[in-house]
Amino acid sequence: MKSDKTQILSDKQVKQILKRLAYQVYENNFNEKELVIAGIEGRGVKVAELLCKELTEICKIKLSTTDIVLDKTNPAQKQIILSNNKISVKDKVVIVVDDVLNTGKTMLYSLIPLVNDKARKIQTLVLVDRNHISFPVKANYVGTALSTTLQEHIEVTITKGKVDVYLS
Repeated sequence: MKSDKTQILSDKQVKQILKRLAYQVYENNFNEKELVIAGIEGRGVKVAELLCKELTEICKIKLSTTDIVLDKTNPAQKQIILSNNKISVKDKVVIVVDDVLNTGKTMLYSLIPLVNDKARKIQTLVLVDRNHISFPVKANYVGTALSTTLQEHIEVTITKGKVDVYLS
């Protein structure tokens, strides 16, 4: 595996992508009174925060947020929870956000509490789709899609609101 990193998206490009994704989310949900934005713990939460910021600038839909907490290395072995237990997803539209969609396993398991809590509609959003799907999960909203080898790694770095995406 290569040890050097190649930048594939700069902070400016990521911000433009997030703006486009926010408009797509709004376009598909403009009649909704509320959206629940659920970031998968880790960088998915950070991407969800940046998405919320963009959505707030373009629409008046009420946004509620929560984190989906799970063990990404072994999601079936531990309970998956929503961190904000003050909100209910019942009969609401939920947008599940993560930084990278690789095999689909993390995304699939993150949907379980939303289905159990009877969300009316679930949509998925990822910054990068690697196209290595092993589970029947597809992102509704994709920032960029990359065909990578299994040996390559996509690294999303988020530091003080600055987002960069690297291939290594």
